[in-house]
Amino acid sequence: MAISNFLIFSVFFVLLAVVFVTQCIKVVPQQNAWVVERLGKFHSVLTPGLNIIIPFIDRVAYKHSLKEVPLDTPSQVCITKDNTQLTVDGVLFFQVTDPQRASYGTSNYIIAITQLAQTTLRSVVGRMELDKTFEERDLINKSVVTAIDEAALNWGVKVLRYEIKDLTPPAVILQAMQQQITAEREKRAVVAPSEGRKLEQINLATGAKEAAIAQSEGEKQAEINKAQGQAAATLAIAQATAEALRMVAEATNAPGGMNAVNLQVAEKYVEAFSKLAKEGNTLVVPANLGDLSTLITSAMTMVKGTGSANGATQVLHKP
Repeated sequence: MAISNFLIFSVFFVLLAVVFVTQCIKVVPQQNAWVVERLGKFHSVLTPGLNIIIPFIDRVAYKHSLKEVPLDTPSQVCITKDNTQLTVDGVLFFQVTDPQRASYGTSNYIIAITQLAQTTLRSVVGRMELDKTFEERDLINKSVVTAIDEAALNWGVKVLRYEIKDLTPPAVILQAMQQQITAEREKRAVVAPSEGRKLEQINLATGAKEAAIAQSEGEKQAEINKAQGQAAATLAIAQATAEALRMVAEATNAPGGMNAVNLQVAEKYVEAFSKLAKEGNTLVVPANLGDLSTLITSAMTMVKGTGSANGATQVLHKP
C-alpha cells in the first residue's frame, strides 16, 4: 500500500514538473513578438528565441507578427467633386512596430486601420473630379498613407503603403468615356493628314529659303573673290609698269642709253606709220616722208627734245 502511494505521488510529481516546465519555457518564432502579462498587468515583450516566464503568474496575452501584412480593404462607393459615383477597391500594407501599443492602444488595430483607410479614401476622392482620380492615383495613395500613419502611431502600427486596385465608374459613365475616346481617335485620324501636309509645306518652304540664302551667299563670295582678283591683277600690272619705267629711266641715264632709246623710238615711229597704212585708206604723213633717213632723224630729234626736257626737269628737282 505504501509503495502504491509512492508511485502515485511520483507520477503526480512528474506530471506537475512537466506542466511547470511547459508553462515556464516559451520559444518565440522569428519575426514574432509575444506580450506577457503578470497578474493581469503588462510585464514584458518576449523576443524571438528561448524565453522563461513564471507559470500561473505570467501568461502570454497577445501574439503579434512583425512581418509586413497585406490587408484587403472592402470596396466602397465614393462621390467625386463633380458628383459622380466611383467604386474604389484597394489593398493596405502595414507592419506592427510596437507590440505593447498594438495590444493596448486599440481593441482591434486591423479594423481601426481598415475603417480609417475607407474614410480617408472617401475624403480624398471627394476633392477630385472624375478624370483626376484616374490620373492622380499616386496622390490618392500617398494621401491615404499619410492620414493613416499619423493616427496609427498610437496603435503601434506602421502603414507602409496603400495601392488602389480598381476604380470603377457607373456603366453610363463608362459608355460616355468610350464614346469620347472614339471621337478623339476619329479627330486625330482626320487632323493627322492635314498636319502632315502642313509640316511638309513648311519644310519645303524652309528648304527653299535656305537654298536661296546659300546661293546668294555663294554669289556674294564669288563677286568678292572676283573683285579681289581684279584688284590684285591691277596692282601687279601697276607694279610691273612702275618697275619697267624705273628700268627705262636707269637705262636712259646709263652711257649710250639715250642712243638706244632714240633707236627704239624711231622703230616704233616707223611701225606706227606702217600700221596706219595697212588699216586705213587715208593717211596724213609729213612732207619729207620719202626720205626715210629724214623720218628717223625727225624721230630722234623729238626724242632728244623730250630727253632734254626730262633732263631739265631732273635738274630742277635735284637738291
